[in-house]
Amino acid sequence: MDAPLILGFDTSAAHCAAALRSGDRLLLSRSEEMGRGQAERLMPLLEEMLNAEAMGWTDLDALAVGVGPGNFTGIRISVSAARGLALALGIPAIGISSFEMLAAEVAPAPVQLFCLPAPRGEAYTQFFRDGRPAEAPRQIDPAAPPPDLTVPNGCHVIGANAEQIASRLPGAGHIAIPTGITSLPDALTRAALNRLQAGGEAPAPTPLYVRSADAAPPRDAPPVILP
Repeated sequence: MDAPLILGFDTSAAHCAAALRSGDRLLLSRSEEMGRGQAERLMPLLEEMLNAEAMGWTDLDALAVGVGPGNFTGIRISVSAARGLALALGIPAIGISSFEMLAAEVAPAPVQLFCLPAPRGEAYTQFFRDGRPAEAPRQIDPAAPPPDLTVPNGCHVIGANAEQIASRLPGAGHIAIPTGITSLPDALTRAALNRLQAGGEAPAPTPLYVRSADAAPPRDAPPVILP
């Protein structure tokens, strides 16, 4: 596919971020900080961006959406929007994790441990091998990584608390790269472009929840859903 037009968006944190990309060229990128109101702001923002480039929904070849980890409600807002738009437009929606966005910011290495900030001073981590996720993400204490978090010598530890985590991992020669996602909308759409160009079927995006919700479960029994 030559220069696919990708519209990407993310509401996994206290922002409403979006980008429009044509192949390797980033056409437009916006990020608005907001603690609430993403559900009301997302669709108008996307339409504003398409209008700014004199484009319409039917010009799009694919959608990219951030799936987390992050805010539970925020992730659901963008993922549900992406799934609905993909169904209506007949185009793929590509779910991109924040780990993949961070991976798009650095050169691939044989083994990488990507680290993202998590609540209460902890970190979300996920191993990548040769630029691809190698196992499920997990939440750890950077000051005391769990004993079963074993990595081969020379692993690149990248992201939040990278130096602290690398210094406490077993083995030797780990390389700490304390960095973050420079531009979330740009990294989101670049990662989606890489996935699109790699080919293969794009499954419907689903939220990536590493930890359970802080809210207590409801006391009432859930309603019965009829077949």
